[in-house]
Amino acid sequence: MDLVPALEEPLKKVLGPPTAKVMAEHLGLHTVGDLLHHYPRRYEERGQLTHLADLPMDEHVTVVAMVADARLHTFASSKAPRGKGQRLEVTITDGSGRLQLVFFGNGVHKPHKELLPGTRAMFAGKVSVFNRRLQLAHPAYELLRGDSEETVETWAGALIPIYPATAKLESWKIGKAIQTVLPSAQEAVDPLPDTLREGRGLVALPEALLKIHRPHTKADIEDARSRLKWDEAFVLQVALARRRFADAQLPAVARRPGPDGLLTAFDARLPFTLTEGQQKVSKEIFDDLATEHPMHRLLQGEVGSGKTMVALRAMLAVVDAGGQAAMLAPTEVLAQQHHRSIVEMMGELAEGGMLGGAEQATKVVLLTGSMGAAARRQALLGLVTGEAGIVIGTHALIEDKVQFHDLGLVVVDEQHRFGVEQRDALRGKGKQPPHLLVMTATPIPRTVAMTVFGDLETSVLDQLPAGRSPIASHVVPAADKPHFLARTWERVREEVGNGHQAYVVCPRIGDEEDDPKKAGKKKSPEDEAEKRPPLAVLDVADHLAKGPLQGLKVEVLHGRMHPDDKDAVMRRFAAGETDVLVATTVIEVGVNVPNATAMVIMDADRFGVSQLHQLRGRVGRGSAAGLCLLVTEMPEAGAARQRLNAVAATLDGFELSRIDLEQRREGDVLGQAQSGARTSLRMLAVIEDEEIIAEAREEAAGVVAADPELTGLPGLRTALDALLDEEREQYLEKG
Repeated sequence: MDLVPALEEPLKKVLGPPTAKVMAEHLGLHTVGDLLHHYPRRYEERGQLTHLADLPMDEHVTVVAMVADARLHTFASSKAPRGKGQRLEVTITDGSGRLQLVFFGNGVHKPHKELLPGTRAMFAGKVSVFNRRLQLAHPAYELLRGDSEETVETWAGALIPIYPATAKLESWKIGKAIQTVLPSAQEAVDPLPDTLREGRGLVALPEALLKIHRPHTKADIEDARSRLKWDEAFVLQVALARRRFADAQLPAVARRPGPDGLLTAFDARLPFTLTEGQQKVSKEIFDDLATEHPMHRLLQGEVGSGKTMVALRAMLAVVDAGGQAAMLAPTEVLAQQHHRSIVEMMGELAEGGMLGGAEQATKVVLLTGSMGAAARRQALLGLVTGEAGIVIGTHALIEDKVQFHDLGLVVVDEQHRFGVEQRDALRGKGKQPPHLLVMTATPIPRTVAMTVFGDLETSVLDQLPAGRSPIASHVVPAADKPHFLARTWERVREEVGNGHQAYVVCPRIGDEEDDPKKAGKKKSPEDEAEKRPPLAVLDVADHLAKGPLQGLKVEVLHGRMHPDDKDAVMRRFAAGETDVLVATTVIEVGVNVPNATAMVIMDADRFGVSQLHQLRGRVGRGSAAGLCLLVTEMPEAGAARQRLNAVAATLDGFELSRIDLEQRREGDVLGQAQSGARTSLRMLAVIEDEEIIAEAREEAAGVVAADPELTGLPGLRTALDALLDEEREQYLEKG
């Protein structure tokens, strides 16, 4: 049979090349099946309107509203010097609020004729702020006349689906395209085993697709959603369960520390006792290391909760048991820092084979891409002979040349910067697969951990060690209250005056070449009102050194500097020779300078919630209290300001990660962790659907244990293949 299955039919055959091209480029939709799985974001009811009062900034929105009034203004501009420029301002209302629409130039004629007061229409566009008021510039619109046959037909359902849209393709055009392909939904192959579907009272897949796109009642939408959520949760959990199943079949060498070895000697020299949390998590790790298949554990802990200490004890246990341990850091700055702090913590125990080294001592080597040839040769030799028990490095550790005597444990710092190819390459360096411990300081809610890191067991460190100081955080509204910004720099001077140091973080470096393509383009009036570019390290450092922080020692640090220069800057800052470090987010992960007490984050609205939390964790690491100031020019009412207020209000990373998820939608959070847009969750809300995810995980584990190859479930196999081709199953949640 040569027929392409209905759901795999390319959209360009069904909708024509121009529409298909926009759908592929802007929405990642290529086949009829993709389009059927592009679900409405919400539904409008006739007569019940979106609240204009709640419009989000900077997002594409679709609203249904009535024109209250329309005025045509003329003005002079460079293009129309004799006052011939035209601007149409239309005010629309929905009872809850009003919104201004603006049209310019030749674009005013059609709306001027059609958007008469009293007209109802759907409007779509990007919300921006002009003169402190929300507006849509040049929105697309569709009149709701309700008399012509076609509109009555299209909007006949009491519920109008509103689709995630783009500037190039409005919601109602997507809706029309979906109506065209909807009959194919009958051909959809059901991935859920019948017993599971019937046991949970879920509707069949074709019915769910029909109900999600053309609901007659709210109950239809509920039925469809609960069914489609189960699909997503279940197929994803089956993929993860298969990965866990495969990993559990691998052999590994059990690593049990000896009674009076390196670990005992290390614990004896610790100047403090481990927190309860550290002891509990260490026990979980040691139990895993003692088994004969590889440990796969995710260790998440708040910034400064002592993850490095837990990881180091695990590494020492493996060295005790005759193996080697490797720690991978995402940047050279961080690898060098881990190396310094681990050698300090171990003292003479890190001086294996050297005069003055303790008898149980081992060697701790550093391996990064920018090391000199001689030092590198020395480090490689230590690894291949087994003399070096612990190696700390960047991705340079994965190169072919690097060989281990007996690699027993790999510790990966900051998982989300580390892909599966690298993990597997490193795994291949052991005679048998090494144990794996992944650390992250980004608190991940339990459900996200189940969804994203579903093949890893999770340990959580949630107490801070004694002696860590609280961090006071405040939002500085630079546009509304410029004197607050001046006070910010006074506070930095005060901290330096008290013998402390400060960070100033900016979103950009500032030596980027201006894009000539952009420079040549004429800007329309609405572009002019758009945002200025984000503040840059080089400009801000220059301004501070000559102005508000004149007389203080100010240095810069960013990712494009030579590694030696970066290290030199960090060393001077750590030694207290620099008062203020102006940096990009290279300092986000792991930089540890206890004397730095203040952090000013410029354009804080340009950073994500978890990133701000990470950055803030760089201060308050000593006994003096920390201060974090979030500088922004965003208006008070906007979502960006609410996000910053949330960060300022709590130091609890788990609480913030929930807020972050609720605000960003999961697609972004999981987007990094799953390759490609296709696997992003469309229907499942990771926070709200905790129960479904947990139940799906159990069901999936049962299905995979009974039939690892899924031979009896062809529908599920097909859905899995759609979710991930072969490499993707390897890559899934390893972003």
